Amino acid sequence: MILPENNNFNTAPEKPVVLLSPLDWGLGHTTRCIPIINVLLHQGCNVIIACNSTQKAVLSREFPQLAYVYLSGYNLKYGKKRWGTIIRIILQTPKILIKINNENTWLNIFLKSQKVDLIISDNRFGFYSPNIPSVFITHQLHIKTGLGKLADGLLQKLNYRRIKKFSTCWVPDQQGTRSLAGELSNPQKMPAIPVQYIGGLSRFTTCKQQTNSIDVLIILSGPEPQRTIFEELVLSAMKLMPEKTVLVRALPKENNEVRVENNCTIYNHASAALLNELICNAEIVISRSGYTTVMDLMKLKKKSILVPTPGQAEQEYLATHLHNQQLAYTVSQASFLLMKALDDARQFEFRLLTMGMEEYKQVIRETIESLP
Repeated sequence: MILPENNNFNTAPEKPVVLLSPLDWGLGHTTRCIPIINVLLHQGCNVIIACNSTQKAVLSREFPQLAYVYLSGYNLKYGKKRWGTIIRIILQTPKILIKINNENTWLNIFLKSQKVDLIISDNRFGFYSPNIPSVFITHQLHIKTGLGKLADGLLQKLNYRRIKKFSTCWVPDQQGTRSLAGELSNPQKMPAIPVQYIGGLSRFTTCKQQTNSIDVLIILSGPEPQRTIFEELVLSAMKLMPEKTVLVRALPKENNEVRVENNCTIYNHASAALLNELICNAEIVISRSGYTTVMDLMKLKKKSILVPTPGQAEQEYLATHLHNQQLAYTVSQASFLLMKALDDARQFEFRLLTMGMEEYKQVIRETIESLP
């Protein structure tokens, strides 16, 4: 637990101070906070980000002017196979509970030295205070375990027990049958605290033009070792592809070197503006079925091939749900062959979803206006 030497972050004490912290399971929770931070700044807030070094590497490129304070992540480890990941997550449950308690202790210490008017937690269960309005962001009110309905029901009860410690819950989705996350965001039973559906969240701007100058864009993401396993899977196939291909490795702490090999361009990391441009210019996008990536693709109205992380039940459910809705083509990692997946996707009948992507701005404005 490390606190900065000087916690006096306020340069304008009359402005609302917002302390925000995203979960570190992959970069999706971090990047979907970018549009939220933009609105907070537009509302004149002083924003402090609590995150680890990898998350800071991403956010500081977009917001170098903000104050960052170190908060360790969960650093979960995944297995090399589907059941290996499920078992490892179960075995790491005590570690998760300890992390939740630690981050709440961290927060209480931090609040003794720094005035905060609003706390925003993206899926960090311990990041709340009973004395300060605390918002919990999640698209998983109903968490999928991959172990059946009984386990799902038990986990939902535990999930709601944690969520009710917050003042309110923001769900980045639409309510009802046209929801993007399906049962995940629209369960039969709701939490005990107020729930607001804030529409989709994406840091990207709508494509002004779509050139299809890139045949295939591959975006890697997620925890290790699965990120590397998938990377090795696509790299071996890319060498044989005649199409113009771009690979984004999702390694923000690596250097900014760009490699070009035959018809393939490889980026270690891409800024929001660059990734926005790459997606707009791609005929088809291959990625994990992480919810943040899905929201980005829906906003930019892009055809996609989704390959869920093996053993990550949420991604597996989401990929199947989107395939059934004809919003994306889905293939498992075990069955993934790059050229076959491209051929099948090009025959797939995609349909576009019109999803509200601006509602969150009004929710944030009303929240800031309601602060004492």
